Amino acid sequence: MSLLAAFRNCARRSPRWIRVTCNQPLVSPVSHPPHDIKHGVNFNPRRHLSSMNPNDFIAASLIDSVTFETVCSDTLESLCDYFEHLVEEASFLKSADIIYGDGVLTVNLGKPYGTYVINRQSPNRQIWLSSPTSGPKRYDFIPEKSAINEGYWVYKHDGVSLHELLQEEIGHIVQKEVDFLSLPHSKRVK
Repeated sequence: MSLLAAFRNCARRSPRWIRVTCNQPLVSPVSHPPHDIKHGVNFNPRRHLSSMNPNDFIAASLIDSVTFETVCSDTLESLCDYFEHLVEEASFLKSADIIYGDGVLTVNLGKPYGTYVINRQSPNRQIWLSSPTSGPKRYDFIPEKSAINEGYWVYKHDGVSLHELLQEEIGHIVQKEVDFLSLPHSKRVK
């Protein structure tokens, strides 16, 4: 049996809805109602089903993967160093523990304060933060127009940068002036 005959035989046995030829459009030309009247749900036959947020694609296209890895590593390493410095100076945070490895920074500040986890998400080029105070957030890198490896990390839902949020939350915990805004990739583009 030839390969073409085997393909035709297989195509005859498959249900009609999975048989698509090159001559048929992928979206049927039949006009669909704009919404399902029975359930009141919007219907768009051309909608692609995906778990990726459209904003993730936009953020991912702003910088290439090499730049992302460099900027992300700089950011996480500087945050790790600064957290270690803060913990050494704060006498009431003796049980605090800072661990950084493989793109994940874990800052356990002890019993009443909780644990911050800041990690790199390479597929969508984001830094994710899990805060015991404000909850989970996803930060996109906004590069400067003049230098792509300079910029800042912003949570697009509220416009607050990663370093601004840490400045506020950690400042309340350590009860003194902190300066997260002096770290690399913390300054807003002007």
